[in-house]
Amino acid sequence: MFTNFRVEISFKDLDQLKKKLDFCLNKKIYKINIPCKGKIKKDFLQEVVKFIGDKYKNLDVIYHYSFYHQFYKNTSLSYENFLNFLELNRLYNNNNQILLVSGSRKRKEFEVLDILQKLKFDLPNNIKFGVAFNPYFPDDSHCKLERDRLIDKLNSCFVKSIWLQFGSEINQLIQEINYLSQKIFNSQKLIDKEIKIYGSLFIPSKQSLARFKFRPWRGVYLSNKYLNSIKDSTIATKTIIDFYLNNSIIPLIETEFSTEKQFIEAKKFMYI
Repeated sequence: MFTNFRVEISFKDLDQLKKKLDFCLNKKIYKINIPCKGKIKKDFLQEVVKFIGDKYKNLDVIYHYSFYHQFYKNTSLSYENFLNFLELNRLYNNNNQILLVSGSRKRKEFEVLDILQKLKFDLPNNIKFGVAFNPYFPDDSHCKLERDRLIDKLNSCFVKSIWLQFGSEINQLIQEINYLSQKIFNSQKLIDKEIKIYGSLFIPSKQSLARFKFRPWRGVYLSNKYLNSIKDSTIATKTIIDFYLNNSIIPLIETEFSTEKQFIEAKKFMYI
């Protein structure tokens, strides 16, 4: 059932990571994303790459790399550490792709577009990355800026995948996917036509809706209708999942997914 899905897992230490990975393997879930946030950054992130690379060689793992969280003292040192991380990932990880994100607050001269420009001088084009795209900006100016940034990322020739931010408005999602299809993937300028699209999703619960209302995530746009009704958020989520699957968009489940109860709740969404 989860062959066409990816699952993101968060953890505080290697013991918790092991328990969650073992749970996923027990459920025949092999496609895992590791975020770069909270405690999962810098030295600990490197430990995670080595741990999974040594003990879970059969997993398909994609690591996220946040330039906000991976900043070391200055831009030069931070970039050097990023290149070292790429080499570490190459040594330990069968899936060499890394999802690059600028972070909730972009650092001056150290965000995704800056790095992709620098990489032209330091890496061959056959090394590929994932980049983020938010289809849910409510105003036209931010929407245009996000489109322009995506085109610039794609023109670097380093991009293998596009990762859609999570949101609630299906009409905006449809509009932006139509834009990608018509303006980007039909363009003769793009060298790589095999770019995959992944779409984030959360399995709604009363607890998660309360958290989003109390402390909204930067860049995540959820309507009041979605936030105030578990019924409406469930309908919206299933509609988005259907749209993903009907348009060859690979879902990434970002909801906590490490107990039998959570697994059963996720199954309900995937089967319907």
